[in-house]
Amino acid sequence: MKYFERVKGSKEIQALIKSASNCLEAMNYTEHGFRHMGYVSYTAMDILRELGYDLHMQELARIAGFLHDVGNTVSRKFHGITSATLVYPILKELGLPYEDICIIVAAIGNHEEEYGVPVNAVGAAIIIADKSDAHRTRVKRNNRREGNDDIHDRVNYSIIKNRVLVNKANMSIASKFYMDMSSSVMEYFKIYLSRIDMSEKAAHFLGCSFKLFINDVLINSPKAMSASIMNKIKDDAETVAAAEDREARK
Repeated sequence: MKYFERVKGSKEIQALIKSASNCLEAMNYTEHGFRHMGYVSYTAMDILRELGYDLHMQELARIAGFLHDVGNTVSRKFHGITSATLVYPILKELGLPYEDICIIVAAIGNHEEEYGVPVNAVGAAIIIADKSDAHRTRVKRNNRREGNDDIHDRVNYSIIKNRVLVNKANMSIASKFYMDMSSSVMEYFKIYLSRIDMSEKAAHFLGCSFKLFINDVLINSPKAMSASIMNKIKDDAETVAAAEDREARK
């Protein structure tokens, strides 16, 4: 993990993460600082480790997860693309190989459900990790009050435990949540349905099925992807990669 320590120790990176966290706190968003970055970083790395990817790919996932939200310091809108743009010159200065930087920025730039698609294994891993981070510790202390009518705060505060479990034997990835009665499964789906859909696509990119559990009840009905849908996912990834390559050559 020689490169990750350089990234984590960068004063510039630390400033960006802190600023992004402060900006979203001012907007009354859930926590997007070092805790969230650390969770996504470790979980993405662990997903690839459990699936048998080599240490190099695991490290790239760890780096991408740690950096994926720094663009929030500029704007919440299109923050994935902004994050990728911001970190490219920093990673270059830190001495990462160009090929690795390209994998990282492609993953980061495509992690949001509004416009992103899983374009590589690193990207697929950070998508699943990012979308699985719903937990009461993400609700800001001043928002933990009776009568809070923000659905994101209610849902996150109701989740007392979350886990991502990889089963390589049957090639499945499970995202598990344990909720109390302060919110509901219906409210969870109101805000997370598109994220669940993206997590399914990311799992399929990794050759796995995706299972969602809430309080140990299987919510979705994971099925093997048809050849046509698998090809569609791969075609989307290739289209994005080709567009990025053309832009880089200008």
